[in-house]
Amino acid sequence: MVLGPHGSGRARVPEDELNAVEHDVADDEGREDIHEEPQGVELRVDAVADPIEHLLRGEVEVEGRMPYSSNATFLVHVNHEGKSHPAIYKPMRGERPLWDFEPGLHRREVATYLLSEFLGLGVVPPTVLRDGPVGEGSFQWFAVADHSEHFFTIYESMPELHDRLRDIAALDILANNTDRKSGHCLLVPERGEDAATVWAIDHGLCFAPEYKLRTVIWEFGDEELPEHVIDGANRLIGAVPLNVASLLSDDEVEAIQGRATWMVKERRFPTDPTGRRYPWPLV
Repeated sequence: MVLGPHGSGRARVPEDELNAVEHDVADDEGREDIHEEPQGVELRVDAVADPIEHLLRGEVEVEGRMPYSSNATFLVHVNHEGKSHPAIYKPMRGERPLWDFEPGLHRREVATYLLSEFLGLGVVPPTVLRDGPVGEGSFQWFAVADHSEHFFTIYESMPELHDRLRDIAALDILANNTDRKSGHCLLVPERGEDAATVWAIDHGLCFAPEYKLRTVIWEFGDEELPEHVIDGANRLIGAVPLNVASLLSDDEVEAIQGRATWMVKERRFPTDPTGRRYPWPLV
């Protein structure tokens, strides 16, 4: 079984197995995604000069279904020119229908990465839109992280990473993230000459036109926004980049500019006086 927690496979997934996946998704209401590889899978992590090119051009090898994911989410290896790196594949065909978001959550994953890059924040792992074994989906570079850490532990014990967390919080405001859980902030520990860093993942529930911000990151509330964030918001007021806008509806694009306008005017992180704008579960 190619989609089991210990299985692996290449290229196409047989139709009967896809049907089984779609059935599993329908039964997974309320289960939450964790960014942790299926048991028994050995990650192959090669140094790659251009992650985007690798994700777009590589051959996809399915390793298994991510445990406890609310939609069909797969750990894959992408192999290209003799190198391999894990990625997270979220196909549209495996999405569970939602009443408040149109089908195509995978496109929001890609749009959030592109928005992060446009703003110069660089807090989302490289993410591309392409066809995969079960159709079009997002492919996100797998962050080899310490899964015992998350936003709350990082904030408490690593003040040197607070600016990185501020950038994630600012991105969530502009993307109108409805589901920033603590576990969606991944700590990649210091390795050799590379300093420790934090990556933000899971952005399928972003860009709603209505204000829906739900996040665990309120520690910076009422602080002044960094100048580089204000500068990026000013550029969004002028025009949302085409590669982002093409993935969203017209009203969602207009709403990004509305949030950017608010950000430039207020120049401070928002607060939550109601205490209700938290996702559940928190981690």
